[in-house]
Amino acid sequence: MRLYESVFIARQDISSSQVETMADEFAGIITNAGGKIHKREYWGLRSLAYRIKKNRKGHYIMFNLETDGETLKEYERIMRLNEDVLRFLNIRIEEVDENPSIIMQNKGERSDRGDRGDRGDRGDRGDRGDRGDRGDRGSRPPRQEAKPEEAKPQEAASEEAKSEE
Repeated sequence: MRLYESVFIARQDISSSQVETMADEFAGIITNAGGKIHKREYWGLRSLAYRIKKNRKGHYIMFNLETDGETLKEYERIMRLNEDVLRFLNIRIEEVDENPSIIMQNKGERSDRGDRGDRGDRGDRGDRGDRGDRGDRGSRPPRQEAKPEEAKPQEAASEEAKSEE
């Protein structure tokens, strides 16, 4: 039996519990055929880089599994037939890393960054403090156009450079 990492993306409009049920069914295919699921992670509802079948987001699930080739083919066939699966990718790996994946590690770090407050309400202006009333700054001064005399020395310099070549 070989080790594989399998990631699939489920449609955004199904609930997390439905995604877990679907993941249980996929795990059942592997375990019923004598395989083993070493690790299972639900990465959550994440934005996609581009639209897939009119979806902008998707539920990401990752398995580290151990199975034979025939079972993997059946597993992939059932994923292709399932309308809720947008994409999947199965790759062969040499060993299973028991630590949480990088995606799960990043999720933990985000919660440690501290409270940013209510970012939707900009009444307190965040860290910039109260800038107070800036008053009437008046109208802008009129724009000054470049004078033709200023342009002539530049043109003369460029013509001299061409004649030297």
